[in-house]
Parts: sequence; C-alpha cells; structure tokens
Amino acid sequence: MEFGIASVAAITVICYLIGQLVKASGLDNKWIPVICGMAGGALGAAGLCLGLPDFPAGDLLTAVAVGIVSGLAATGADQAVKQLGAGS
Repeated sequence: MEFGIASVAAITVICYLIGQLVKASGLDNKWIPVICGMAGGALGAAGLCLGLPDFPAGDLLTAVAVGIVSGLAATGADQAVKQLGAGS
C-alpha cells in the first residue's frame, strides 16, 4: 500500500511558500498557521477532485484533513528550522 507521500509533500511545500508570502506581506504572523491550514485543506480537496495518482484519501473529509495537516506541517517545519538555527 502506498501513501501518496509525493502529493502530501507537494501540499506542504506549497503551503510553506504561502506562509512565506504572508510573512512578507506584513500581515501579523499569528495568522500564518491558520492560512497555511486553510490553504492545505483546499489543496487536499483539489488533489482528491483532480484525481492525483496515489493521493492518500478516498473521500472529501479525509482529503481536507490530510491537506490541513500538511499545511500545518509547513508551519512546524519553518519553526523547527528556526529553533535549530538559533541553537548554533
């Protein structure tokens, strides 16, 4: 069984870039996780509707949930990089 890791990684990368755009726009940083989560949910739904190969969801609710988690993972990855960089 494959888990469609490429689709999930693509959603995470796109959400990371959206987060960077929000940060550059000057909008308060507290909104970045919310925007990334919402964008991820929308991308997850789009992935299901577009019939991406090996997408790890078979229904809309699961697709949206996978997208939201992927979007929030982008925020977490950004914070992890910051924390690891601060320690050096």
